[in-house]
Amino acid sequence: MNQTLSLFFGLSTTPLELISFLLAIVNVLLNIRQVHWAWLFAIISSALYGIVFFDAKLYGDMGLQLVFIVVSAWGWCLWWRDARQVRVQNVQTGVQSSTLSRVGYVISMLAWLSGFAVLAWFLKSYTDTDVPYADGFLTAGSLLGQVLLSRKKIENWLVWIVVDVLYVGLYVHKNLILTAILYAVFVVLASAGWRVWHRANATK
Repeated sequence: MNQTLSLFFGLSTTPLELISFLLAIVNVLLNIRQVHWAWLFAIISSALYGIVFFDAKLYGDMGLQLVFIVVSAWGWCLWWRDARQVRVQNVQTGVQSSTLSRVGYVISMLAWLSGFAVLAWFLKSYTDTDVPYADGFLTAGSLLGQVLLSRKKIENWLVWIVVDVLYVGLYVHKNLILTAILYAVFVVLASAGWRVWHRANATK
């Protein structure tokens, strides 16, 4: 699964990265529609990307994928419960999204900064990564985004937009070009997710 594949315009990848790419796209599309099966694709994609990032020495991102699997299982339980309640109550929409309070904003930002400090220190001290600060900052932001997504907080999409834009640069630096393209697509999808969830919440 690690042999090189040639795609187009000189772009090369591996079967593992390509499969992870496709599953991740499906995952985000289902997230936008708030379909609970999105979490199954998230779990599989995270497991495969964990291997990809290990090979690239992005250990923060590798560990993040393991956390994503756990958080995705939790998110799946929450969304499954919501979907079941919708069916039982015969409600036409399963939108359960909400916005963060001011306190929630402050807590979220402090959590991001604290996670960055801890992860950057760990990666710099105990791994051979050459990007401990970028890896730590984006790993902490991704954890925050995943938790907010699991709780159906609309602001999760804003976090993902920031994180995904920065990830594009990191993955280009690491020569993971297909994954950089994926995260550029994620920026567009996260923007669409923000608009869809915000509009749906405004009509509740």
